Amino acid sequence: MLKTRVITALALLAILLPVLISGSYLAFTLIAAIFLCAAMWENQRLFKKPAPIVMAAAWSLMFLYLNLRADVPAPSTMFLLFCVCVALWLLVLVPALHFYAPGKQGMGAALMSSVYGVTIFGCFLAMSALFSRSSLYFFSAMAVVWIADIGAYFFGKAFGRTKLAITISPGKSWEGALGGWLCVLIVGGACTFFPILSETLPAQIQHSFGWFGFLVAMTVLCSASVVGDLFESLIKRRANVKDSSALLPGHGGVLDRIDALIPVLPLIMLIDFLMAYNAPLRAGFF
Repeated sequence: MLKTRVITALALLAILLPVLISGSYLAFTLIAAIFLCAAMWENQRLFKKPAPIVMAAAWSLMFLYLNLRADVPAPSTMFLLFCVCVALWLLVLVPALHFYAPGKQGMGAALMSSVYGVTIFGCFLAMSALFSRSSLYFFSAMAVVWIADIGAYFFGKAFGRTKLAITISPGKSWEGALGGWLCVLIVGGACTFFPILSETLPAQIQHSFGWFGFLVAMTVLCSASVVGDLFESLIKRRANVKDSSALLPGHGGVLDRIDALIPVLPLIMLIDFLMAYNAPLRAGFF
C-alpha cells in the first residue's frame, strides 16, 4: 500500500510540478478541468445519481468555458460566486453534519449532491483565481490545508483522546485538530519573517490585517478544512464506501484528496478580496 501511494504521488508531482514552475495558466486550467471532471463523477456516484459521466463532463466544460473565454468575469461576479459557496456551507452543509441522514437515493440525496457539486465547482474556480495571481500564492493557499491535515494526523496519533465526531470519522480528535491549527500558525507566522515568502498567502494576510487578523483568518481556514473533511467522510459513510473512488491508487479518489480544500478555497478568495479592498484604505490612513 505504501509503495502504491508513493508511486501515485510521484506520478502526480511529475504532472503538476512542471505546470506550477512554468506558471502556464492554460496548462493549469486543462489539468484542473480533468480533476474537476473526476471529482464531479465521484460526487454523482456517491449519491447514486444518474448519468455521472455526462454530468461530470458538463461541469468540466463549463469550467473550461469560464476560464478560457476572452472576457474574464468581473471581480464583483466572482465575489458573488464565492459568497454563494461559503453561504451553502454555512446554511446547508455544516448543519448536514448533524441532520443529514437520507438513504442512498431520493430527493434529499439529490439536493445534497447538487449543493455539494456547486461548492466543488467553486473550489476549482478559486484554484484558477489563485493560480492566476502566481504559482507561489496558489501553492501557499493550498499548503494551509495540507499543513493543517498533516499536523492533525501526527498530533492525533500522539495525543488524540477526545473524539471530534465519532459517528462520522472515529479517527479524528480535538487534539489532532488543535495540533493542525497550531502547525498552521507556526508555519504561516514564519512566512512573515522571510522576504522571499512575502508574497505567500499567510504573509499577505498578516501584512494586511495584522497579527490578530492573521490569527482569526488562520483559525477560520483551519476550522473550514476540518468541516470539509468531515462532510466527505459523512457522505462516504452514507454510501457505505471507504473511498470516493479508486482513481488514485493508494490514495482513493480525487474527493479524498481535495475534501478539506472545498470549503477553504472560496473562503480564501473572499479574504483575498478583503485584502484588495483594505490595501487602499491602509495606504490612505498611513
